[in-house]
Amino acid sequence: MGVYFRGKGDFSKTDQYFKSLLNKDYTSILSKYGQMGVEALRAATPVDTGLASSSWNYEIVNEDGQVRLIWTNDDIEGGINVVVLVDRGHCTKSGSWVPGQHFIDDAISPIIAQIAREVTS
Repeated sequence: MGVYFRGKGDFSKTDQYFKSLLNKDYTSILSKYGQMGVEALRAATPVDTGLASSSWNYEIVNEDGQVRLIWTNDDIEGGINVVVLVDRGHCTKSGSWVPGQHFIDDAISPIIAQIAREVTS
């Protein structure tokens, strides 16, 4: 008595799928979603002077076989990124705590989900 397995076929469809992932143009996909992310972040950023919301951008880095999409914000005051302070919270000079408004993850999560769906389809 024993267990026996018998199979037939090959992995050609699997191989074809993985080859298609290698040949995909991720840069154009990430460019599209990079701009969508910038628009979502601009719309979600709380407005005081408008500088933080208008300072969003993105870059695509292609190195070491990896392609990365990075959203950036150039509103820097005193060496600190303003949107990080607004999003996560910060202490004031007087020592009181200003709670974060947690807008970055809420704005960008749907975009990341769309990217994941497109690159795996």
